[in-house]
Amino acid sequence: MQRVSTVTKMYEYIKGPLISVDPAQAVVESSGIGYHVLISLQTYSAIHNQKEVRLWLHFLVREDAHLLYGFATRDEREIFRLLISVSGVGPNTARMILSAMNNIELRNALITADVPKIKSIKGIGTKTAERMIVELRDKMLKVDLESDGDDHTAQPVSETGAEAAAALQQLGFQRAAVEKVISRLQKENPSCSLEDLIRQALKLL
Repeated sequence: MQRVSTVTKMYEYIKGPLISVDPAQAVVESSGIGYHVLISLQTYSAIHNQKEVRLWLHFLVREDAHLLYGFATRDEREIFRLLISVSGVGPNTARMILSAMNNIELRNALITADVPKIKSIKGIGTKTAERMIVELRDKMLKVDLESDGDDHTAQPVSETGAEAAAALQQLGFQRAAVEKVISRLQKENPSCSLEDLIRQALKLL
């Protein structure tokens, strides 16, 4: 069994030019070094049009890799840390949850014990959804969110379908299934933004 340890205090944030970004990852330059940072869709929505960014970091150490997870707000990072404290919810699942819902939506779903909404997220079953509610409901009541992430209007992106498919494959979905869902969604709504396309696809995959 692979051992995983988490270091949360070594890096607080990174600030610098945004070298590249897609809905699953970003490269931020700091002191001449490019840092590969894993991000959620809501962070992508907040930063993808910016030239310089500040991402609040969570540093994860595994036997085979050292990973940086970055968040546009401290609120999102706090919720990420709460999510991965739940048994059965790993970093990638937490990132998927934060890609499917913004901070306010997730907090409300947990506080109101909205199991159907939580389990609509890929990889979350009934037991995990119920466990999340039991373990996080009271903690979420104490979280004072500064923003809900809705201030960042989704912008149309060229080759939206291809970018959405690439991001979903990076999250672990099979290419054939991804392309089928993306094709269907784009036929239904050709003008769908990249962020909305990924959110809708996550509910169908």
